Amino acid sequence: MSQFRYRPYYKRTLPHYQPPGAILFVTFRLAGSLPVNVIQRLREEFHRAETEITTIKNPQERARRRYEEQRRYFGKWDNALDTSTTGPFWLKDKRVADIVAKSLHFLNNERYMLDAYSIMSNHAHAVFQPLPKGDGYHSLTSIMHSIKVFTALESNKILNRSGQFWQPETYDHVVRDDAEWRRILRYVVYNPVKAGLVTEWNDWPWTYCRFDL
Repeated sequence: MSQFRYRPYYKRTLPHYQPPGAILFVTFRLAGSLPVNVIQRLREEFHRAETEITTIKNPQERARRRYEEQRRYFGKWDNALDTSTTGPFWLKDKRVADIVAKSLHFLNNERYMLDAYSIMSNHAHAVFQPLPKGDGYHSLTSIMHSIKVFTALESNKILNRSGQFWQPETYDHVVRDDAEWRRILRYVVYNPVKAGLVTEWNDWPWTYCRFDL
């Protein structure tokens, strides 16, 4: 696929790749879903690895190591979410999970092409390709802002609460090639299976994939 090519790297609190038009793997979580000490430990580990990576002179090797480190970081981060016993689990509420699912479908074919998603108790994964618009592409920032603002407002109404619902930042990764795209799709839809919630991925009511796996 022509849209699969390596793109520039940058980071804020989490590592980010956000080129226009690429297929993105995005994970967003509830506010307070991870303990502060866990977040701090993961960040420190990542920053130490990043400091070491910046000393690598060969650009291809530096890019390869950075990619590997991002995968490793995400794996630890997502596992911490899957195994967390503290923090809110508002997405366990069927009504709340339905709102998030409907919001993801609502923007499909309007701002992005939705490939897959899975909604867990305290976080959600999605794979989509932002669509073109007049001055370029719909940005990940604007897409996630729309999803989070609407779902937070509606979910808080259902839960009879106020205040922050989502963690402000998301974890996002550019899909580099077809092989990785297929691997990520399987990772997303099998997340509930891995967590022991169902035995077949399509038995989970808040999993979607528009392709045969």
